[in-house]
Amino acid sequence: MATTNTQPERWLRGPVDGVAALLQPAAHAFLQTLDDVEAAAGELTNEQLWRTPGGASSIGFHLMHLSGSTDRLLTYARGERLSEAQKAAFKAESNPPLVDAAALLADLRRAFDAALAQLRATPAASLTETRLVGRAELPTTVIGLLFHAAEHSQRHAGQVVTTAKVVRGLA
Repeated sequence: MATTNTQPERWLRGPVDGVAALLQPAAHAFLQTLDDVEAAAGELTNEQLWRTPGGASSIGFHLMHLSGSTDRLLTYARGERLSEAQKAAFKAESNPPLVDAAALLADLRRAFDAALAQLRATPAASLTETRLVGRAELPTTVIGLLFHAAEHSQRHAGQVVTTAKVVRGLA
């Protein structure tokens, strides 16, 4: 059974230390995602974690993708190109190793710790600077990438929570 958090959602717990006011919503979203996916997936069996009910993506995929996509989006926010390791990790998401929830959640905690560190280190003056994404070099801004990474994490958290309910119901 998933654990239930009795505290208010992250955005109602006050500011995240060291994060600029404009970036608080992104910090709260990352932390809420972590709370939600740890509660939903932390006690799943490997069979439940990698099940694809009705052809939906597995919870394991979502957790792996959350770590990798956050890392990639934050790389672009820093104005950097993806490394060969990041490109290989992206390709691996389509055929992931069937590791357990503890390993996937540990990777996600590391990715989100790095995200929070980057939010803390991002100067407000840089938020509207142009950044280019992918081989097509599509234009966005630092703040656009940071907020997209945060809202993208929330989308996948919702999928994890819903899919966890489904796979538990199938047991």
